[in-house]
Amino acid sequence: MQRIAIVGSGIAGLGAAWLLDGVAEVTVFEAANRAGGHANTVMAGDQPVDTGFIVLNDRNYPNFEGLLAALDVPTRDSDMSFAVSIGQGAVEWAGDSWRTLFAQKSRAFDPRHWRMIADIVRFNRQARQLIATDALPSMSLGEFLDRNDYSDAFAARYLLPMAAAIWSTPTANMRDFPVGAFMHFFNNHGLLELSNRPQWKTIVGGSQRYVQAIARRLGAGLRLACPVARVRRDDTGAHITLRSGETETFDSVIFACHADQTRRILADASTRERALLSAFGFQPNRAILHSDVALMPRRRGVWASWNYLADRDAVDDQRVAVSYWMNRLQSIPGERQYIVSLNPLTEPDPQHVIREIEYDHPVFDGDAIAAQKRLDEIQGVNRAWFCGAWTAYGFHEDGLASGVRVARALGAPVPWSGGDG
Repeated sequence: MQRIAIVGSGIAGLGAAWLLDGVAEVTVFEAANRAGGHANTVMAGDQPVDTGFIVLNDRNYPNFEGLLAALDVPTRDSDMSFAVSIGQGAVEWAGDSWRTLFAQKSRAFDPRHWRMIADIVRFNRQARQLIATDALPSMSLGEFLDRNDYSDAFAARYLLPMAAAIWSTPTANMRDFPVGAFMHFFNNHGLLELSNRPQWKTIVGGSQRYVQAIARRLGAGLRLACPVARVRRDDTGAHITLRSGETETFDSVIFACHADQTRRILADASTRERALLSAFGFQPNRAILHSDVALMPRRRGVWASWNYLADRDAVDDQRVAVSYWMNRLQSIPGERQYIVSLNPLTEPDPQHVIREIEYDHPVFDGDAIAAQKRLDEIQGVNRAWFCGAWTAYGFHEDGLASGVRVARALGAPVPWSGGDG
């Protein structure tokens, strides 16, 4: 039986390990003292609250739904409403209804607001037409918006805030996102339609449920607080050296960590490996779980599941601030509000802070998208495999699908159908 090392215990590493268990002797090395990566459930008293990965849907997560079914982990329906609050409530709207779209009654007489709405309809129609005719342009999102005369109100108050919230990336960086990949993502997730959108779901009891189930299966094969210092490969195997100084040898190594982390620890990376891994950047983001409603939109009627907040009414913000209303997302009962704020504009009242966590999210530009298309050139070469959400759009399904592909290439059967792994 082959011995396989997996570096990283996010969804890609855990998924690959679960599939390979029984086919190979698997050891997962995790630097942190917990498994799961962005699947990070915090217990607020007796209430589990997710702080990283939160939602999946019934259309775009076939591998993850298959894994949850295999693990017998239940889900419940969720809600993915979206709101924007700019300048401490100077501009506020939400997409729930016409009432929330005009939560500020003065917007009914604001030509910029009507232009935003008209441009939403125009962009959705234009994107669908470009996809249907296979005529997607090769340019950035920002360039596309400029060339097609989309209004600043549409860009600054709708499209870029929504994109920034989805990818946890500042609006200034979202302008660099390749427009073709952007439109495909919006189309696949029903965001170019006013109806026929997927049903979003959360995991009952939090994402910790599936992490714990896989951890129980792996047992001693999951080694926490065990950071890898470097990896070298030769004819005798892949040699994993830990920060403790211990070295172990395996037949293959799966890098299920971020591309920049892989680049640092892969000591004998080839020129091609270095070039492709270097194409991926990551955005550090600070998440705070708290109960301070001052970090939500000023108008309670505007509150949504995802709330984008900005100081300025501009398209070039260098930070992204989002407040996730977890009561609505996870159907949390009671009067206490649970909010996860990403890079908050103001600090929450310390008395209401429950936990603070640092996350890194991939940043997608032209170089990253081009490198994704060439990753097969280094897969399985010289005993190394690469997976993670950064290999596609950056979401949980992307991470798992990449782990499924690697596990399948190494001989593991996949007990569900419908995924692209």
